[in-house]
Order: sequence, then C-alpha cells, then structure tokens
Amino acid sequence: MTSTDRPWWRDAVVYQIYPRSFADANNDGTGDVQGMVERLDYLQSLGVNAVWVSPWYPSPMADGGYDVADYCDISPMFGTLDDADAFLACAHERGIRVLIDLVPNHCANTHPAFRAALSAGPGSPERSLFHFRDGSGPDGAEPPTNWGSLFGGSAWERVVGPDGPEQWYLHMFAPEQPDWNWANPAVAEFFDDVIRFWFDRGVDGLRVDVADGLAKDMDYPDTPIDPETGLGQATFYPGHPWWNRPELDAIQRHWRDIADSYAERGLGERIFVCESNVKPLDALMRFVEPGRMHTTFNFDMLWCEWEAGSLRAMIDRNLVAHAAIGAPTTWVLGNHDCTRVVTRYGKPETGKPFTLAGTPPEWLHRFAEYFYPLPTDAALGRRRARAAALLEFALPGPAYIYQGEELGLPEVEDLPDEVRDDPSFFRTNGRIAGRDGCRVPLPWSGTRSPYGFGVDAEPWLPQPAAWADLSVAAQDGDPDSTLSLYRHALAIRSAHPALGDGTLAWSDEVPGHVLYFTREPGFGCLVNLSAEPVPLPGGAQVLIASGPLEDGLVPTDTAVWLDLP
Repeated sequence: MTSTDRPWWRDAVVYQIYPRSFADANNDGTGDVQGMVERLDYLQSLGVNAVWVSPWYPSPMADGGYDVADYCDISPMFGTLDDADAFLACAHERGIRVLIDLVPNHCANTHPAFRAALSAGPGSPERSLFHFRDGSGPDGAEPPTNWGSLFGGSAWERVVGPDGPEQWYLHMFAPEQPDWNWANPAVAEFFDDVIRFWFDRGVDGLRVDVADGLAKDMDYPDTPIDPETGLGQATFYPGHPWWNRPELDAIQRHWRDIADSYAERGLGERIFVCESNVKPLDALMRFVEPGRMHTTFNFDMLWCEWEAGSLRAMIDRNLVAHAAIGAPTTWVLGNHDCTRVVTRYGKPETGKPFTLAGTPPEWLHRFAEYFYPLPTDAALGRRRARAAALLEFALPGPAYIYQGEELGLPEVEDLPDEVRDDPSFFRTNGRIAGRDGCRVPLPWSGTRSPYGFGVDAEPWLPQPAAWADLSVAAQDGDPDSTLSLYRHALAIRSAHPALGDGTLAWSDEVPGHVLYFTREPGFGCLVNLSAEPVPLPGGAQVLIASGPLEDGLVPTDTAVWLDLP
C-alpha cells in the first residue's frame, strides 16, 4: 500500500483547538467558532491535516466545557450550530478534517436528564441513568464508598431533596459532572444518537474523553487507600472498579460499527480517537484491536523523560505493541490537560524513566504533573521542545500538536489565584496548580495583551507581557522562529515518501547518548541528547535542524532531519 492509499488517520498531523483560548472574533474576551473559521488559513499554512476541537457544547464551564449540558448544540459563548457548520465546510474546503470531543463518561449537573433525575427521586428510572446510591453510616450520612475524585475530595456528592439530605451520586471528576450509568441501555442509545448527529453533520471523527472510565463495577467495592488523600485510590490499577472494565469492549465495537456504516454507505470515513491512560501497554492495545477504536493517544511520549535510553525504550515498546495489532502509534507531546512542553523540558525533572518493560507505576498519577514547584530554564526547555517536535514528526504514525506548541509557548506558572478556573486547583486547596497555565489565550499579533486574540477585550485568562515576542506575527517570516520550524518540518513531512505511517530502523553509527534512526527511502533523524556535540553521519545532507549546527556538528538538545545517500 502506498502512502496515498493509506487511511488519512494513519498519517495525519492533528492540531488541537481549545476554543475558549484560540481566537476571539466577537471581542468578548473568550474564543469562539467564528474566530476558528477566521484562522483556518493559518492552520492550512502550518501544514496540518486535521483539527481536534475541544468541547464547544453548551456548558456551565465548571470544568472548561467538559461538563456538557447539551451534546447536540453549540454553546452561545462560542457561537451557533450554523457557525459550526460553517467551520466544517471551510475546513473541508482546505482539505482539513475535523474531529470533536465526545464526553460520554459524565455530563453537566445542569443537563436536563440529571435535573430530571434529581426531581424524580430515589428508585426512579430517571435516576438509573446515573449512579445514585444510598449513603453508609448513620442516616446515610457517609458516602456509599471510599472512592476519591480525580479532582480531589470524595467521588460522591449528597443530594439535598425537599425533605433534607438523601441519596449520593457519583462523579469521577467535579461534583458538577455526574457520571452516566453505562449499565443502563438507555444511556448507550442516547449516545448513539449523539454520535450520529455529529457524523451526519460531517464531523470526521470523535475524540473520546475518558474512554477507559465509562463502565463501573456495579457492586461498588471500596478501593485501596491513597496515602496522599486518605480516600480510596482514584487512579488506575488492575481490577479497579471504574478503569478499563471488560464492558468497554462491547461499547467500543458498537461505536466502530456506527462509524464503519458511513464509509459503507459512501458517506466518507468516520473515526474514533481514544483518550486512555490504561496501564500496562498491552491493556491499552486492546482499545485499538481490529473492530474497536481506530487510534489511541500514546501518552508515554508525554510522560517520558528527555533522555536517550528512556526515549528509545518508549518508542520501541510502543511501535512493537501497535504493529502487533496493525494499529498506528499516535504521538502526543502535550494537550490542554498538561504542563506545556517548553516548561516541562526546562525543569530539572523532565519526565519519568522508561524501559522496554515500561515505567514504574507509583508515579502514574493522572494529575501529578500539574504542580511543578521547581524552577524553569525557559531557553533550555524551548531548545529541547524544538528538538522533540522534529522527533515526533519523524516517527511512524500520526502526530498531535496542541495549540501554541508551534509558537514555543511556555506554561504560565504565575497566574494569580483569583483568576484561576480549574476545579482541581480549588478541590485540592492549591496543592495541584491545575491546568489553567496551559490554557492561556494565544498571542496572534501586537506588542501587548490581547495580542490580536481579540481587539481590546481583556482575555478570560491574562497573557504574559513576554508573549509579545512569541506571537504569530512576531515569528512569521523569521526563519529561526519556532513557527517557521514547524511549517518547514510539516511541509517536508507531507512531501517526503519516507514519513508518515510505516517503520523505522535504529542506527548506532553516531556514538553517545543519541537517537538516530532511518526510514526508507533515504531519510534519517538524529537527536543529540549527549552533553557534547556529535558528528553528522557520513554522506548525509541536512534537510532541517531544530537549532544551528556548529562546524558540521549537532549540538546538545538538537535534532536534525537528514537526506541519506
């Protein structure tokens, strides 16, 4: 099969748009869909194949839009369904496919179904759509289980009815996000309609939020105590009552049947992208077995330390595991939930060690990296992030870019507490800094805030003064800028027959702590993680480098793409 015959999603470079922070067309301080439409030419010039749009649904915004009040509409904050249709049409005109978020684990506590459940009372069919339970202890005053929320505190919230306190409902995340009960067939039928609603409108794919957490053990057993919180462990371990339950297989195969039916009817391909933090790797691979999800994010790259041995082991184990079931490996360096790459790579601890057997389980806390009390070397972080981008784009399989990575934006680590919005910050009393620092609105132009994000309205999160030099306008046309690096790299990736889906071969021709692999025909990628510069392979010609070379040597924390004889 040639590169042009492969399904698009096996090669795609996908750009994640966080709508609230991308572009503000109506100048109210919040990004919107019309702003997304107006910036499609920018995305086309960047060279991406697809966009993933984080939730644009009506929402009280208790968790940045992941508390959905209506799955089949657009939030007035962002626009209208007509605006969404225009975005789809304009993106498709430019050859850009569109994926949107599907949030099937939980909804907003303002969703009509949950409001009806509260009104209907204990034992009602309405309550069976969610996880309502009687409390434990005297008068049911204690939560039904010891389960802890991923955002801090208990995973149960007590309902206060007309006659006082009564049942409790489950929320894996914030109390404003009640979990759907996927053991109830009516929930599955509801989401079938949601999936078809968006596929019928022309959405090319759905990124499934918390894909590993939908099904729950309906016996509701307690979990081992987390020593940090004193509550039951909320993060994954084998046999956990809400992570990676066997019921997920049937759910995902049914969804795949829905997606496949569109291609069978000549309506175009529809796909699913899975967000899952399941460990070990072979458990995650079951999500992308034939007949289940098309791809799943490879978060190992995001968690891995900036060290040659760990990176090589992480790459090898993922390529081997995915190839065994015929799935592409999907590479991710950052997203709306994680400390920005520039800042992460500028810390004394850049990630965690990996071996071919994996990585120690004790650090795998979903939100552990949101809090970094250590200092940041921004210049070092940006140099490494540029090299990491070339590494990501050279690896076999699709790659994701989180908005602002192409500008080299750092995490905003000094946001005042009074402007923070992330529930994890408040529910842990600031122990976890939260995700606001990676969600600050993008700088497009100008020398002061709002930097072209809007006209003059104050953005919903404040932008740093130092971002004047990082705006799109400031970097446009500068051959040494991070934006130019991304544009040049993605243009090469699109045209080079060796890049995209496929395989790689490691080479030890260059000594030291170096990653050097080749891809056929005639391509090499070298990343120097040694303390000293290293030579280029014999006869190789440089296609692009993440930083300047020194007398034909590749400096530390620099990546090069090579044209091989």
